[in-house]
Order: sequence, then C-alpha cells, then structure tokens
Amino acid sequence: MIRSTTRRRGRFARAGGALLAAAALAAGAFAGAGPAAADAPGRASGDRAAAGVPAGPGAKPPLADHVVLIALDGLDIDYLAGDAMPNLRALANRGALSASTGVMTSITNPSWSSIATGAWPQTHGNTAYWYDPVGGVAVGQQRDLAVPTIAQTVRDQGGTVLSSQWFIVQNHGVAFGDPAGLYTQPGGDCARRADDVIAVLEGRPVLSAGVPVQMQGIPDLMAVYCDRLDALGHADGKDAPGMPAAIAEVDAQIGRIVQATKDAGIFGRTAFVVTGDHGMETFTQGLRDELLATISATGYQAEMLNPGQAPQAGTDAVIVVGGVGSLHLVGDAAGDPDAAAAIVAAVASMPHISAVYDEAAQQAMRMSPKYGELVIEPAEGWSLGAAPSDGASGLHGTSRTARTALVLAGAGVRPHHVAQDPRHVDIAPTIAALLGIRGPAGAEGRVLSEAIRAH
Repeated sequence: MIRSTTRRRGRFARAGGALLAAAALAAGAFAGAGPAAADAPGRASGDRAAAGVPAGPGAKPPLADHVVLIALDGLDIDYLAGDAMPNLRALANRGALSASTGVMTSITNPSWSSIATGAWPQTHGNTAYWYDPVGGVAVGQQRDLAVPTIAQTVRDQGGTVLSSQWFIVQNHGVAFGDPAGLYTQPGGDCARRADDVIAVLEGRPVLSAGVPVQMQGIPDLMAVYCDRLDALGHADGKDAPGMPAAIAEVDAQIGRIVQATKDAGIFGRTAFVVTGDHGMETFTQGLRDELLATISATGYQAEMLNPGQAPQAGTDAVIVVGGVGSLHLVGDAAGDPDAAAAIVAAVASMPHISAVYDEAAQQAMRMSPKYGELVIEPAEGWSLGAAPSDGASGLHGTSRTARTALVLAGAGVRPHHVAQDPRHVDIAPTIAALLGIRGPAGAEGRVLSEAIRAH
C-alpha cells in the first residue's frame, strides 16, 4: 500500500483537523455503532405507545414531541457573519450555534447520507464522483445507502415522517403517497418546499407525485431541504453578488416554519435542527491541462472522465472530479504500485495541489472504499478541471469545505450549551435521542448529550 502523501503534512491538520480527529475517534471509540443505540433507548409514550409499539428496556419519555430538520445545501459557516440570518439566530438563542464537521469527500449526497444515517461514508457506502471498474464508467452522485436512515428508524418505531424534498431519505423511510412517511418534491425555491411543511402543520393535504395526500396528524420528524445557496455558490462563487439576498430569503423561510409551529400550538414541544451538508469556496483557475501533462510526463497516460464516460484504450489512469479528483489506475497500470508511486511524486510536487491522499489516508478519514488509489485535492482558488468561463465559480468536496453550521434549539435542548466538536454522524443519533427512540442501526456517531437535556 502506498504511504500517506500529503505534500504539506501540516495543511490538513490546519484546514480540516477536526475531520481527521473525527475519523480517528470513529475508528476507535465509535467503531461498531453501539453508543447511539445505547444513548437513546426505545420511546414509550404518545402515539408509539398507543400504536402498541413495544418499548425497549429502560425506555424514557421523549425530550421533544416533534423535530424539525432544516437541511440547507451549501450552508457555508461564513454566511452567518455579522447580523445575517436573524431568524436562525433567534432559534440559536434558544439553544446554540456551533461549527460542525462533515465528511470526505464533502459532496452533497455522501454528506447528507452521513447526516441521515449517523454513519461514515465507508459504512453507508454512498459515494460521489468515482470510477466503477465493474461497469467501466465514471459515476456521479447516487442515493444508494447500505444502512438505515433516521426516517426509517422513526417509522420502524411507530413514528411518522414528512420530507419536503430532503431527497436522501426518499424510499429510505419516506415515499410518494405514504401518509405515514410522506415524501414531496415540489421543486422551485425554498419557499415552495417550506409551503409543504407549513401545510402539514396546518392540517392541510399536500401534493405528493401530483396526488393530494393527507398526513396522519403532525409528523414526529419533519425535514425540509433547500439548495438555493449551493446553486448560487456553484454558479458565481462563495461570495456571489446575489448571495446576501439568497441568504436572507432562506432565513425568511426558517422564520415561516418556526411561526407555523407556533400557530399549530407545538412550538414549545418541538426541537429544531438546522445544518448544511458542506461549505463553499470560489475558484478562478483550472489545473486540468497541467495535471494531465504532469501525469503523462511520468510515462502513464491519464484521462479525465465525466459521469457516464468510459476511458479510451491505452489509458493508465482515470480521474473523476468532484471538488477533489478520484484517481484510479486502469488497464495495464491497474494495481501497479510503481505507477501509483510515480504519479504521487509528480502530482504532489505541483504548486497548486494541497494534498494527495493514498488509500491509508482515505481509510483514516473513513472515506468510501470506492474511491481510487489516490484522491487529489487542489489548493484554494483552483479547480482540477478547467478554469471557469465567466471568471469565477464555486466548488466543494475538499477537506476545507467540510465545515458548516449547526443549530440545535427548542424542546429538549439546553440553552447556550454549545455542542462540542459536532459532526455529521452525530446528528441522527441526537435526533433519535430528542424523540426518545433508538438511534439508526448503523449509526457510528454519538448523541450530543452536552447540548440536550437529561431525562
């Protein structure tokens, strides 16, 4: 196996040390998914007891009757600077705001998968932008999951769930047309997704795959997904001219949802979890031609693939880019340690490459095993692909963009008690603890017990 080859060994510790620390903890104390289940025994009150769902040993009443999860794609923690997002800050005043660390790679679907399951990518298996040697093509993003989600967990223990376009749990606890576990996909902007949550809180039916569906009361878990910040960040960069207005609009929808819980009479019995999947950074330069030329100079032919593409004959290394680049040796070079060593040495010496992670480094970060022999990370301001045609665009996927904001507030949350080094994998176990149910079976994170009330 190739040794870990971060060119600036201190860089990862500086920019993403919490992620590396989280990976080390997960490899030790959190290996085996035991803590989440032990900290959140079965719920034995309210609708679950009435439904005859058996309680686990030592069952305790819920800390919150309902949890609202507001999932904001591309919520960079810098977007909360100054007096931005007053509605979110008002929520945080009833709980706390902290910086949360995600996963590698910090791409949307693997990140939401860890939030939904409480498991690391190497366990839940959701992988983005890699080369499938069996199919012989590059793969983009998918929704496959190897372990249960928090939505499935709530349903399995007698609860109800609504997901307004939080797509990662579709068919993993919620589905079109299911009044006990309802998935809606209204499209449009954040206001349209918030409309569905508000309609359910008001007892009105919502459209699910074009059919009106009436839910069975107010769900135990309600999730709403907004991707406006991510879309704008990709288009024009982290500090896009329209970003302040987009942030204000997303915050307005948070305010609408909070007000709807008040109008429904459940505000005091509802916990709120607001978080993102990743941050965002701007790039203005591209490394594509230089990277391919550098690898070719070692005697190995490299090729970049888009999802669905297959390598040409004679290619020795394929690179699939999603913020970072997953490099896979193919053809005659497949499994050749000399080829890997030569490429590592050449790529790590490039001036705008911040890190090259070999298989050992990937395992330490609990990344999916589907990534290639090497994962290449560009320096800030650079893309492994071409330079943007309009001067500036945004990306994520790197260790630097694995940080986002996390707000815990409301019922069951201890005001002004900040969660200590929270991670994506801690969110599902904590939601389960708030609801008084067992955590997802595959969860490897912990309950953020320092931030929630004791029973």
